[in-house]
Amino acid sequence: MAAVRSEKDPFESWNRSVFSFNESVDKAVLKPLAQAYTDVLPEYVRTLISNVIGNVADAWSMVNHLLQGKIESTLQMGMRVSINSVLGFGGLLDIGTEIGLERQSEDFGQTLGRWGVPPGPYVMLPVLGPSTVRDTGGLVLDLQATPASLINDTTATVVGVTVLQAVSTRAGLLGASRVLDDIALDKYSFLRDAYLARRQNQVYDGNPPEAPEDEEEDQKQDSPAK
Repeated sequence: MAAVRSEKDPFESWNRSVFSFNESVDKAVLKPLAQAYTDVLPEYVRTLISNVIGNVADAWSMVNHLLQGKIESTLQMGMRVSINSVLGFGGLLDIGTEIGLERQSEDFGQTLGRWGVPPGPYVMLPVLGPSTVRDTGGLVLDLQATPASLINDTTATVVGVTVLQAVSTRAGLLGASRVLDDIALDKYSFLRDAYLARRQNQVYDGNPPEAPEDEEEDQKQDSPAK
């Protein structure tokens, strides 16, 4: 779809270079670490670690729900964080999900989108992966709400927690990456289009606006003839 590439991905040449770099880093470092992580640690230990990381993310999601003016979901996420932090021993246990308080993740990029900031061009960030100009700006605050940012300790501890979070996240994606390797003829394009569609869906809470007629017509013209 040429329209997507020209309008949403004007930096495609640069983005593909960064994507290749990220793939090399993943193959040489992140994926082996994630595989070793799953091989060495029992599943319940990995779940406890994931729960703590998720609880910190939930607190930041609650802030973003509030910034977006979503009072009901703000209260729900506040209850979820409180219950998991107290009854779940600092987030080790996900009591909230068990009692029906499901995770509703929001970040600052979504908040900016909620208030009308357009996504801008697609950007592939080194190591961090797919983004847009808007979401990259949101990352400035998002990265201040990670477990590592809450630790007032030595640099080694902060780095260790950051690496643990990255490896835990990558371990959770091992199955998805294998599927992506199997089905995608052009992995870069597949990932880009999936990311852009997912982010639009997230900003509009699952109900994105219909594409303008002229945009739909452009996409039809760019689609291969059947």
